[in-house]
Amino acid sequence: MQIRNFFLMTEETMKKTIDKLKYELTVIRTNKVNSSMIENIKVESYGSIVTVRQIAGINILDAKTIEIRPWDASQINIIEKALLKADIGLNSVNNGKLIRVSVSSLTEDRRKDIVKSLNKMAEEFKITIRNERRILIENIKKLEKNKIITKDDKDKFEIEAQKITDIYVKKVSESVAIKQRDIMQI
Repeated sequence: MQIRNFFLMTEETMKKTIDKLKYELTVIRTNKVNSSMIENIKVESYGSIVTVRQIAGINILDAKTIEIRPWDASQINIIEKALLKADIGLNSVNNGKLIRVSVSSLTEDRRKDIVKSLNKMAEEFKITIRNERRILIENIKKLEKNKIITKDDKDKFEIEAQKITDIYVKKVSESVAIKQRDIMQI
């Protein structure tokens, strides 16, 4: 039935929205190092734009240190420049063979700023999910208008659309709350 396809497409889009949120949350800095903080930084290598993870191995040495070991030592300086250009507040040391990136602790003010931006990001993702619901409901109304479904069916499907939306909005809130706890930990 056509209505099921609308629901499937909407839910698939909402799942992709949650996946995108989770990815974006991984690159936000907490008090713990995470390779995703640097692995997708863009670097120009041999005339192509690639990510750091495509031209180097990335290891977590301890809670505050990341090691970047380029597969080709000649690429070390361009990686270091890309880290500086990314301006994500990391200190790096280049010894000619590898780069050690030190992550300093976040100040209380900086953590509060990050949490504030997380709340803004969460709201943007919730709006995206609500927009998907709006599109679904518009399609449901068109089906009723074209006499493909009854008014009772339309009402039932709108309630179902809201339930799905509530589930995904809750997933956004939960994911952001976990990240906020990570950030606020000292």
